Amino acid sequence: MPVVFSFQQVREDLDRHTNGITDNQVWAQTGGGTLGFHLKHLAGSVDRISTYLIGGTLTEQQLEQLSSESDGLGELRELLDQIHQSLRNAEERLREMDPAQLFEFRGVGRNRLPSTVIGLLVHLAEHTQRHLGQAITVAQVVRRSCVHLSERADEQ
Repeated sequence: MPVVFSFQQVREDLDRHTNGITDNQVWAQTGGGTLGFHLKHLAGSVDRISTYLIGGTLTEQQLEQLSSESDGLGELRELLDQIHQSLRNAEERLREMDPAQLFEFRGVGRNRLPSTVIGLLVHLAEHTQRHLGQAITVAQVVRRSCVHLSERADEQ
């Protein structure tokens, strides 16, 4: 359940903190990267980690998505929709899990680094929250920088 609660928090917080962000602001460069990167990474990492969680390996499409996270493409609504879809897919995978599998081996990445189902569940929740926090911070920075630019223009 903690993973599902983490996903619910992502939905609520992203909807709240991205409200009013423009498509141009999504890809505005900040010291913390772009909001677009964090949104794409959030959707992609949930998909990738949940793939490993069920014992799968990444598809070509997942690898292509990984390499496109910084490409500067995608409007805010599209990126949020990708996150919502990724969360729904992961929740479906979680519902299919057998609690008896919690300590089973799961290989991660090309080198099949060792983990377990429970280890990936914890990682899924914490990694998702980490990028949620980064997305919120970048959204706040972008929003404030646009307010400051608007104030400067008004002063001139």
